[in-house]
Amino acid sequence: MKNDLISWHRVAALTRRYAYIYSRNGFRILDIAFWPIMDLLVWGWVSSYLLTREHELPQMVTFLIGAIILFNILYRAQQGITVSFLEDIWSRNLLNIFAAPVRASEFVASTYLVGLAQALVVLCVMATVAWLMYGFALTSVGWCLIPLFLNLLVMGWWLGLFTTALILRFGNQAEALAWAVPFLVQPLSAVFYPVSVLPPFIQPLSFALPSAHVFEGMRMILQKQAFPEEHLLYAAGLNLFYMIGAAFFFAHMFKQARKRGLLSKLVC
Repeated sequence: MKNDLISWHRVAALTRRYAYIYSRNGFRILDIAFWPIMDLLVWGWVSSYLLTREHELPQMVTFLIGAIILFNILYRAQQGITVSFLEDIWSRNLLNIFAAPVRASEFVASTYLVGLAQALVVLCVMATVAWLMYGFALTSVGWCLIPLFLNLLVMGWWLGLFTTALILRFGNQAEALAWAVPFLVQPLSAVFYPVSVLPPFIQPLSFALPSAHVFEGMRMILQKQAFPEEHLLYAAGLNLFYMIGAAFFFAHMFKQARKRGLLSKLVC
């Protein structure tokens, strides 16, 4: 009787099994290429920007620290919604919530508050660490921090609502979107570099995002330029438009999920 350390035909069978799993789930295939491409785009454009501003390197460091702090507001607001929804799926509690007299609007409102709480905690913690470790005072932005914060918070909310609607539609296989969507918009948001660094055909797409206007405004403030009134107004208008669209999209997906019994499939 053979007692081999490893059976290569069983290894091949298991490998084929995982290949079948990936071939039947487009989100898994997307996830393989997504993160390397995002890293290449973001840090490639950051490098291009720094090469053109070598003499302003200390100022660039200030921009980067401020951008990291502000981007985390958007990210945490989005995560507060999507991860809260996923936690109810993972704990198999989703059906219990909607079997109770809880409206979808009430569920969404509670996740918005979770996102707000997370964003405030992250803002305080990161601002404190940035001041202690790097001497960067977020208060240098002044009262302008309030509209910057609010615009990123609202964008995180509608992004989270949109992502949750996609998970309702495509099921558990779309869970990766909870973490991927914020970083999908990051290169277009011009977080670490101005929009002018982007290729000309991409710039209109960038300015269609509220976050691009927020980060352009942040750089104007840190450079002691004029108050970015136009950027903040554009960001607020775009956020209102996308929030309404995301709300209608979520309501439609939620209605379809109930009608087609997709809620029960999410927790199976």
